[in-house]
Amino acid sequence: MEYGAPIIENVFGIPWLSVNLSNVLMIIVTSAIVFILSVLGARKLQMKPTGAQNVMEWILDFVKGIINDTMDWKTGKQFLPLAITLFLFILIGNLLGVMTTGVYNGEVWWTSPTADPGITLTLSTMVIVLAHYYGIKLRGGGHYFKSYFTPMWFLFPIKIIEEFANTLTLGLRLFGNMFAGGVLLALLVTLTSSGVLGFIGGAIPFLAWQGFSVFIGGIQAFIFTMLSMVYIAHKVNVEEA
Repeated sequence: MEYGAPIIENVFGIPWLSVNLSNVLMIIVTSAIVFILSVLGARKLQMKPTGAQNVMEWILDFVKGIINDTMDWKTGKQFLPLAITLFLFILIGNLLGVMTTGVYNGEVWWTSPTADPGITLTLSTMVIVLAHYYGIKLRGGGHYFKSYFTPMWFLFPIKIIEEFANTLTLGLRLFGNMFAGGVLLALLVTLTSSGVLGFIGGAIPFLAWQGFSVFIGGIQAFIFTMLSMVYIAHKVNVEEA
């Protein structure tokens, strides 16, 4: 049986504008979980962290390590809120789809928000735009745009193409991994529900792949955050020009 997405078309009477209600729901759920975890981790700060604070401090140190690997901390510390938000949002979003898939009236409502190219490309576009913004802010407009014509001016078109390529690869890498994992899980669920033999042959691979998908979800959150900081570091580094 094929399932569709709950899509509202012709929003505000615009023929090409449509809204995927599943994406809206999952973005809200993911953001709410990230917010709640952050509040719990910082609600009662102690010198000797325990529980949620301990987990949040571990995540904070992990993300700080990512930033330190891409740029000096004096420059990179201002990007810590962005990096930790990206990491937590993508991590939680990846894991939500691994846990279960919710179907109602033949429409998929509960899935990984990062399994949709619209969301992942939006995230990657946001990162690239912020990279340009901070590059201009920290290096100066003239100095920044001059770097597009060095070392040779005729390389300018190639550098423009590179910006589009970075946006596509950053977003589509995350989408491809999460979408493929979700499709395989759905196939294993279908096999598991097709009789006793199907259950025996599908249950074990399903559990194994589900565990592996949790690992992949964490790796993809790390890769996206790392590459985001690499792109930003490339733009804000004065020595690049």
